[in-house]
Amino acid sequence: MTRWNEKTSRALIEETHKRGETLTMALRAQVDAFGYVDEAAITPLMQTFARSRAEVLGVIAYYDDFRTTAPGRHVVRLCQAEACQAVGARELTAHMCEKTGLTLGQTSADGALTLEGVYCLGLCANGPAALIDDRPVAELDENRLDTMLDELKV
Repeated sequence: MTRWNEKTSRALIEETHKRGETLTMALRAQVDAFGYVDEAAITPLMQTFARSRAEVLGVIAYYDDFRTTAPGRHVVRLCQAEACQAVGARELTAHMCEKTGLTLGQTSADGALTLEGVYCLGLCANGPAALIDDRPVAELDENRLDTMLDELKV
């Protein structure tokens, strides 16, 4: 990911529009490039795709992968779906929140870690599951999660 800048952001918006792609694809391009959709990109997105601010923000809010603030250097997404809950995801989430001092949806003050909930990673038979820096991890327990966090040095 690169640091957000207006020139690149506008170029990405224009490129997706010229290819006939949707607002959702333009948002995806922003997140792929910068890790989030900066507030300054909202107006060009509105203008280019002829959408209201509410529509653009509504799409961002709807999809878990879209955010309007920069994520931490490391992102841990813990599955909160029923299959993972049945094998300890709630307890694992509580442990993670206690260990990091964060709640789901928060980023640490130093920008090292973002903790998020996600609903189903397709690893239902091997839960609890998570994405750690976009790498799927199954059969998590507190010790394994702690080890992985230590390896990230957060």
